[in-house]
Amino acid sequence: MHRAAGILFSVFLATAPAAAKDVITQRTVSMELARDLAQAAVEACRADGWQVTAVVVNRAGDIQAVLRDSLASRYTIQIAQEKAEAVILSGVASSDFRRNRQDIRMEMNHVKGILVLEGGVPIRAGGGMIGALGVSGAPGGEKDERCAIAALDKLQERLEFAE
Repeated sequence: MHRAAGILFSVFLATAPAAAKDVITQRTVSMELARDLAQAAVEACRADGWQVTAVVVNRAGDIQAVLRDSLASRYTIQIAQEKAEAVILSGVASSDFRRNRQDIRMEMNHVKGILVLEGGVPIRAGGGMIGALGVSGAPGGEKDERCAIAALDKLQERLEFAE
């Protein structure tokens, strides 16, 4: 009887579908990289005479770094964060999301924590998105985005060789 039960159990195991991993490993932006990206974005905008805020969120949308230039409006903090959140939602730059999804843009702007405006970019390393950078305060979202891209460009080597 025990032998028959053992054989049935073995057959069951052999035919059972493979189970997914119970624990997974995720890559995310570090505090140090987040700080440096925010600093680089603010400095890029400052070089053009704009006072901005840069917010870096991790892949879950949690804030990792916030840097507001001295004369940037306090509202730029929320706007930059919500641009970064739009990137986390869509997986693409907020300008691309805005352009590609005109059909739902107005509705998305009513989702708490999401703002579909230019100025948010994905942070990618090792082939995947590890976070997002949002910038607000320059005179136009395309300028915010330009500062965010300049920050990514400045730290590109660190992103390319991230482990």
